[in-house]
Amino acid sequence: MLRRLLALLVPIAFLLTASLAVPLGAVTAQRQTQEMYVDRLNDAGRFASLGATALRTGRTAGLRGELERYGELYGARVAVVDPSGASVLASSPEAARTAQGRPEAQRALGGFRPAPPTAVWPWSDEDLVIAEPIGRDSGVEGAVVLSAPTGELRARILRSWAMMAALSMAPLVGLSAVAWPLSRWVLRPVRRLDEATAAIAEGDLSARADQAGGPPELRRLASSFNAMVDTVERALHRQRAFVSDASHQLRNPLASLRLAVENLEPLLQGEQARQAQADAVEEAKAMHRLLNSLTAATRMESFRASEPVELDEVLATRLARWRALAEVQDMELETRVPEGLRALAPPGGLGSVLDELMSNAIRLSGGGRIRLSASAADGAVVLHVADDGSGLDADERAKALQRFWRGPRHQNVEGTGLGLAICADLVESSGGSLRLLPGLPRPDGGFGLDVEVRLPEAPASPQQEERRR
Repeated sequence: MLRRLLALLVPIAFLLTASLAVPLGAVTAQRQTQEMYVDRLNDAGRFASLGATALRTGRTAGLRGELERYGELYGARVAVVDPSGASVLASSPEAARTAQGRPEAQRALGGFRPAPPTAVWPWSDEDLVIAEPIGRDSGVEGAVVLSAPTGELRARILRSWAMMAALSMAPLVGLSAVAWPLSRWVLRPVRRLDEATAAIAEGDLSARADQAGGPPELRRLASSFNAMVDTVERALHRQRAFVSDASHQLRNPLASLRLAVENLEPLLQGEQARQAQADAVEEAKAMHRLLNSLTAATRMESFRASEPVELDEVLATRLARWRALAEVQDMELETRVPEGLRALAPPGGLGSVLDELMSNAIRLSGGGRIRLSASAADGAVVLHVADDGSGLDADERAKALQRFWRGPRHQNVEGTGLGLAICADLVESSGGSLRLLPGLPRPDGGFGLDVEVRLPEAPASPQQEERRR
């Protein structure tokens, strides 16, 4: 962010400086051009005065000598042309050839001075040409054509521009020197706020923004942000404490109620009464399972920060138990998991998620086969828990991740409707996703259920890197 701000401020300062320096450079070039033009115009006027006398009297030797000395001194080419445009006197043969036929000379022979040049630019190598009439109005007897080289003028303009550029760099350097610490001072609270926001998003509700530095507006923003996080943290703690306390407080009365209802069985007479008592016992058991699920949900939702998890270690402690549970239901568990997969998951959360998915597949699917597979693709670890049981249709899959939702076929099966919803929240809190897809094919032509868990892939551990070498 600091580099982006400097990349924005420095070019703007450069443009502002250039917007002042460019017009000033143009004015400097014009001023120095005008100074040279006035000097050469005075020289051309003096030669025109001498030329008028020389042409009337025919004494041209003195003027020729003046022209030659002037050419040697200033490197300029000077020529006197008659009304026909032919060169009469010149500082050199080249000057005589240059003067003939020039438009400036034709204009001067008409009694007019050519317009002065606006400016001589350093990249132009043309001479400064001045034509001065000899005589005035209808009495023009000829013209003086002076062609002065502009190399020295262009060098002076370049030196002036270089000096201006050097002087212009001083405020730019000063601005850059001031912009760096100023930008750091302004952006430090923003950076700290960004860090605190990222930490809170990962589940660390103890993170807070820095309220000590930066402009007053950013300090007020940081203070408001911290107050908001305090409020959210208190609300979450109260919510979790309420669910946990309510579950624990209800557990004992519910257990007593269940025991009392069970003790009523010897006192009941008639099949209808005993059936009502059995239904009451089942409802008490269902409420007890619901309290356990709420307590587990509160515990699992406290997992927010992610850390690298070895999938091999998670499966090593659970596969035997899953196979045993599957065998009880006459189901076959198949695994297709390569070694060395690492994913970012909440500490302890991935095992709980897989336990819930396996439990659902074993209890609810009614199939004969479960396949656990995993792979790494596009920076993610993708796990599939698929079965060939009764499955869910598209509408049921869209609702199955809602809390307390239960399929019509599973209303009388043990469960609370919280497991999948909690697993989905837990996976999403780690930056992953949980989807329900059609599963393995059934013998009758339908499909079971496939739960896809996608988690960010974690970098290889140092031990894995060492083994690869």
